[in-house]
Amino acid sequence: MTHYPSNQDKLITVAKPRMSVSEAFRSLRTNLQFSGIDTPLKSVLVTSPSPSEGKSSVVANLATVIAQSEKEVVLVDGDLRRPTLHKVFKLSNRIGLSDYFIREPEKMSGVVKKTKVNGLNIISSGSLPPNPSELLGSTKMHDVLGLLEKHFDMVLLDSPPLLAVTDALILAKSVDGVLLVVDPKKTKRGAIRQAIEQLQRLDARLLGVVLNNIKIKRSSYYYNRDYYYSKQYGKSNEDGTHEEPAVEEDKTR
Repeated sequence: MTHYPSNQDKLITVAKPRMSVSEAFRSLRTNLQFSGIDTPLKSVLVTSPSPSEGKSSVVANLATVIAQSEKEVVLVDGDLRRPTLHKVFKLSNRIGLSDYFIREPEKMSGVVKKTKVNGLNIISSGSLPPNPSELLGSTKMHDVLGLLEKHFDMVLLDSPPLLAVTDALILAKSVDGVLLVVDPKKTKRGAIRQAIEQLQRLDARLLGVVLNNIKIKRSSYYYNRDYYYSKQYGKSNEDGTHEEPAVEEDKTR
């Protein structure tokens, strides 16, 4: 996926829905649908091993294309340290997720914000608390996720990088599956392996890895037998390569 110069441009599936990069996100949506055939997916965490790998852009666009398939979606900014989703969707962050911990979940009018995308709702981070890990691991957070799963077809969560703080691992225990966003140009294989191993130790369900900001050939391929999926699209460079997110399902499940 190419780098976007502004938060507005990060929502490429709205700005340019016919571009091949938008089609790649629709392919990712289809992958998730197939992953949930035997065990339905109601909540998915999107995280990354390290900072600046594009996880927030990926989860924002993924939420958009799921909502475009006539689903009611809520996107939760679980990054209570460096939140960005309210900027991507140009929404107020005055009230958000952190307010859930000082109010009753049933009395959260104004926290769930509608976006310009039909069916897509946002819960921004709200004010930044001094103890985000403790809040995200609390019984009240578990209750909040349960309430959201009852009211929406899909709950998507953004979180801080997995190796930086414990927040993502805490959330991974409370969701149906995890997507790991990786920028191979920034993150070494050892860090990727470490992130996957940490999720496996928790017995978290790793749905797959989204490779971000890579150059790949035109070909797309699909191996049904090995439960491996990778499909690449994108604008052509002069050398015949594309820059685009690729999707790989974890073959260790």
